[in-house]
Amino acid sequence: MTRLILLIGLPASGKSSLAQQLILQCPTRRIISTDAIRASLFGDEIIQGDWQLVWNEIQRQFRQAVEQIASSEGGTAIYDATNAVCKHRQEAISLALATGFTRITGLWVDTPLEECLKRNLKRSRVVPEEAILHMHRHLQDAPPAFSDGIDRLIRQRGTSREIAIAPIRKNRTRPQLSF
Repeated sequence: MTRLILLIGLPASGKSSLAQQLILQCPTRRIISTDAIRASLFGDEIIQGDWQLVWNEIQRQFRQAVEQIASSEGGTAIYDATNAVCKHRQEAISLALATGFTRITGLWVDTPLEECLKRNLKRSRVVPEEAILHMHRHLQDAPPAFSDGIDRLIRQRGTSREIAIAPIRKNRTRPQLSF
C-alpha cells in the first residue's frame, strides 16, 4: 500500500518540524517538500520562482516515491506544503492518486494564527504577514475535508489530535489531470 501524508497548515504552524519527527519515528518515510524543491531549483527556499517548475518537480518526486514504496512493499511519503488553498490541496491529492498513492491522510496542523505570526518572526525565512493572513482566510473558508479526496483526516491542535476516517470508497473518482 502506498500511503501519502498530506500536511496542511499555515507557515510557521509546525508542519516541517512534525515531518521531521515522523521521519525520526520511521526513517523509511520520505519527505517531499516545496521549500526544499524551491531551494534546489532557485538556490533559496524563499524564492517563489516559477510555480510550474516546482509543480513539475513535485510530480517527479511523487512518481519516484511511489516507485520506491512499491519496490519495498509498503511505506509512506510526506508532502510538506501549506496546502491551505482548497483548489491547490485538491490538485495535490489528484496528482497523488494519479501517480499511484492508494491511501491519503490529511494531517492538518491547526496552530492558532497568533502563534504562527509570533513563530514566523523568529524564523530565518520570514513569510510576509499578509501571505499568512491570506492563507488563514482560505483555511477558514474551506477547511480540509473528505470531499478534497482524502481517506483520513487528522486535525492536530497543540498536543491533541482529532482523527476522522472516511468510509472506504470502492469506486473512488480520480479527477483528470493535465501533466
